[in-house]
Amino acid sequence: MKFYEYMAYELIEIIKNKELLIQELLEANFQRIEETEQILHSFVNLSKDKALKKAELLENDLKKGKKIGRLYGLPLANKDLICVKNFPTTCSSKILHGYRPPYNAFVIERLVEQEGAIHIGNTNMDEFAMGSSTENSCYGCTYNPWDISRVPGGSSGGSGACIASGQSILALGSDTGGSIRCPAAFCGVVGLKPTYGRVSRYGLIAFANSLDQIGPITKCVYDSALMLEIMSGKDPLDSTSVDIKVDNYTANLKKPIDKKVLGIPKEIFGEGVNQEVESAVRKAITKLESLGANIIDISIPHLEYTVATYYLLCMSEASSNLARYDGLRYGSMSNNLSGDVYDVFSRTRSERFGPEVRRRIFLGTYALSAGYYDMFYIKALKVRSLIKNDFVEAFKKCDSIVCPTMPSTAFQVGEFIDDPLQMYKADILTCPVNLAGIPALSIPCGFDNHNLPIGFQIIGDYFDEKSILNIGYQLEQELNIYRKIAPVTK
Repeated sequence: MKFYEYMAYELIEIIKNKELLIQELLEANFQRIEETEQILHSFVNLSKDKALKKAELLENDLKKGKKIGRLYGLPLANKDLICVKNFPTTCSSKILHGYRPPYNAFVIERLVEQEGAIHIGNTNMDEFAMGSSTENSCYGCTYNPWDISRVPGGSSGGSGACIASGQSILALGSDTGGSIRCPAAFCGVVGLKPTYGRVSRYGLIAFANSLDQIGPITKCVYDSALMLEIMSGKDPLDSTSVDIKVDNYTANLKKPIDKKVLGIPKEIFGEGVNQEVESAVRKAITKLESLGANIIDISIPHLEYTVATYYLLCMSEASSNLARYDGLRYGSMSNNLSGDVYDVFSRTRSERFGPEVRRRIFLGTYALSAGYYDMFYIKALKVRSLIKNDFVEAFKKCDSIVCPTMPSTAFQVGEFIDDPLQMYKADILTCPVNLAGIPALSIPCGFDNHNLPIGFQIIGDYFDEKSILNIGYQLEQELNIYRKIAPVTK
């Protein structure tokens, strides 16, 4: 077997048993990137020399009997908005060209510095995480390894594609309205959006502060559970991180689910959900029933308002967050310095921000402007509370909620690039989770007739990641499709 056909937890045992050197793993990993990167375009910057040097150091420590962390030198791909000290971190935007953070993000400290993962590079993404296709990047589009004429999902498309194709063993993404779960579904891998506050956002370059969460993208549920154990916990540098017990997620995975009550929102299946997606998801629900889970119907009454609510709020927060980018304090400035400071700042932003980012800044600024603030932003906050309450009521009747991750499989590159409203509508099943601040897991549950992966979403109550990981693991083992590797062919 090739190294990328193994799960992370299997490779850890192989390295511990001295059947594989960490340097050999890293060299094979970069060889795989070299073979596939021209086709996929998953990465924007690689850290090959530094990664190989760290692999040698970790291997030497291992030979001396020293502890090297729980991740044993496994390669980690990082979304290009999570800060890595002195490494280019640009949010796939021209305005941050040349920016090198002076510090590591909390999750990088935990995974790399403390537990021995090796950062191999930063992955492509929609600019400032604004998109569902990874087409809105200043570096160009990333392609789906199952069919390179299609998108990998977004905004963490580079991370999803690199895991599905074997370019990395572990990856990080961020999820504001589905940006981990969408590429996980489209690329046939596992993506976890934790509860808001479970994982520190320190070092995450913000899109929408009240919605953003960092999470893992992996080949299997066990690997995501392992990463979450390491990443979770209170961080004094992030006031939104919560001081609450971190469960032993990996130890809980194999528990039976015969007492679980799973809810299916009656609003989910209907117009807009592809028939092949619905069929695969219903078959997966039947599998869960065969494992002893009790399936009931529930309601999320305000689901129809989630897309409008989500985009009003995230665009408003983006308008505020991105006001800091003027080319003077961060990144690069326009070459044309004529006029006063306001002319230069305006010219810099119009040249360096892409069209989707500019669109969202315009709309968010409009929603926050005098005369419209109450009409749009305040009303959206009120509807957000209603959506949150819908989930609170639903979890009084069930332990977790199950549904499709995305209403369709991966669409063609360029299909919706000129129709942003259709792209926004694709988030209907993912963005409610972010509005409520609850956790959700996407795992592959089948393929359509074009051999494109279909995502199955498991939504949990607040800080109940252990339940959705447990359910996801049991379903994953039952379906037994998670070891399939994307073909990556032109």
